Amino acid sequence: LTKHGFEWMSCYLTTKKHMNLYYSLGTVLGIMATAAPLALLFGFTGMLAKRSGVLPVRFLGQGYTNMLRGIPDLVIFMFVPLAVDMGIELLRHWLLCPQATTPIFQGVNFTPCRAAKFPSAVDGEWFHDAYGFGLAVFAYALVFGAFAANVLDGALRAVPAQQIETGKAYGLSARQVFSRIAVPQMWIYALPGLNNLWVLLVKATPLLFLLGIEDLVYWAQELGKADFKRRAVYPHPNWHVYYFGALLVFYLLFTWVTQLGFARITKAVSRGMATVGHREGNS
Repeated sequence: LTKHGFEWMSCYLTTKKHMNLYYSLGTVLGIMATAAPLALLFGFTGMLAKRSGVLPVRFLGQGYTNMLRGIPDLVIFMFVPLAVDMGIELLRHWLLCPQATTPIFQGVNFTPCRAAKFPSAVDGEWFHDAYGFGLAVFAYALVFGAFAANVLDGALRAVPAQQIETGKAYGLSARQVFSRIAVPQMWIYALPGLNNLWVLLVKATPLLFLLGIEDLVYWAQELGKADFKRRAVYPHPNWHVYYFGALLVFYLLFTWVTQLGFARITKAVSRGMATVGHREGNS
């Protein structure tokens, strides 16, 4: 029987391709939720490295932040999977194929032994998906961690010097001043910059296709195509405008909701402090 109206649309929106679209939504949200705290960890570590009194560590921190900020995100997202794959397979080649005589590097070709391939052909689909998910999280955290390091470094410098001097006057050690006075106040000044980084992270999620992940944009492109095939169950014209319009609304709403969350966090963190965030929260 031919379906029409609401019945047709309800069946159309529950096809296998649409289920993949909904699944990709969960994947995108999961990557953002996982990459953000990891990027913050990378950023905090990078900030500490930049301020280290040990010269090699300081150079390493400055190199990380300057290089990652200077290289286009597109290049990083293409380079990270290749580098991680080659690193894992090279290590497995050394461990699993110690008797191999064929050189692993043959000109521009990288040829590890068959046992070193990772993930292997016998690994389940879930493992391949989890591996791709992990690569995506690492790539995003690596890129945005470099930006977060600079944000945190600037925020730490913005902590009033009088606060630091008062802590020293009370006999606190340099480590105690840093952990008990500087870092707690640092977050007040860092939140606006971290807020902007979060928005950039959200906007960068369409680059997931570079890592082989079928994201929202991929499925919007696929589902929006005109479908008048001979055996088409749900024939329809080109609907790209509707699918990408829905994505536009989703990203705008998602960003708006997260901005409300950041406003609440700013108000909570600045409570009891004479900062702009606290005064605005009480006005």
